[in-house]
Amino acid sequence: NMSHGTFATQINCMDGRTQEPALKWIKEKFGVDYVDNITEPGPDKILAQGIQPNLDSIKARAMISVYKHGSRNIVIVAHHDCAGNPVCKKEHADMVHKAVEVVRSWGLPASVQSVWIDRNWHVKEI
Repeated sequence: NMSHGTFATQINCMDGRTQEPALKWIKEKFGVDYVDNITEPGPDKILAQGIQPNLDSIKARAMISVYKHGSRNIVIVAHHDCAGNPVCKKEHADMVHKAVEVVRSWGLPASVQSVWIDRNWHVKEI
């Protein structure tokens, strides 16, 4: 029921340190009331490398967010010190850009972009 507020979607790491900074940034950026959370360890890697069945699960949850909650913005979050995908920032950037392409290929009626959360837990568009 859309009358209960507006939504965006984040595909974020399960890492608890990343949740609040990403939520705050997304709410401010898009002016939404709520953010639907899709979490996985190292989601940039899962999306970029097409790791099944995680990929199908992420897609199914994104579809609920977009079609049932009316989300029009999907943000893929990668971060410093990721245990689920312990690679350097450049590798994260490469994977997250590929992940954006993968999510865009699903053809959902939503914009897709990515952010990086740095060692100080600041959110930056990448």
